[in-house]
Amino acid sequence: MKKDRGKVWLGVAGCTVNELGQWLVVKKAYSGLKGRWSLPAGFVNAGETVDEAIVRELQEETGLDCYVSGLIGFRTGVIHGEVSDNMAIFYCKMKDERQKLCIQENELLEAKWLYPWELAQDEMTSVMLKEMVSNQFEQHQLDAIEGINPGEVFGYTSYRLFFKK
Repeated sequence: MKKDRGKVWLGVAGCTVNELGQWLVVKKAYSGLKGRWSLPAGFVNAGETVDEAIVRELQEETGLDCYVSGLIGFRTGVIHGEVSDNMAIFYCKMKDERQKLCIQENELLEAKWLYPWELAQDEMTSVMLKEMVSNQFEQHQLDAIEGINPGEVFGYTSYRLFFKK
């Protein structure tokens, strides 16, 4: 069942890098990215922050328990002149490098660890991912700042800022 997301979409993607410098990439089983290498990604649910959403999506799609290290980018576009499509792209790390991939088969065809140079050469790599492998995002990431309360008047139950430290 397809969810009605309205005309403003907010998605998340996570670039997880292992100790060898390989990136966790997936091939979706649907959409315009079907059969193309892309990052694990999905939509933000009501009641969660964008960084909580990517941790959930990584767990659901790949079985990996990760945490957000920083924000590395934001993709935005308008589809057919009417739908605002937005995505926060996070730099993530595994809590334990010994974890094994376990894909969500109804959403993914494959998940794999690949080096950035392999993705750059593969014709099945998505446009966004090809752009990412050509930039050294680790040097430019925005770090999470936690423990800030902007005031009780706002009623936040979860609040984080992402800035360059």
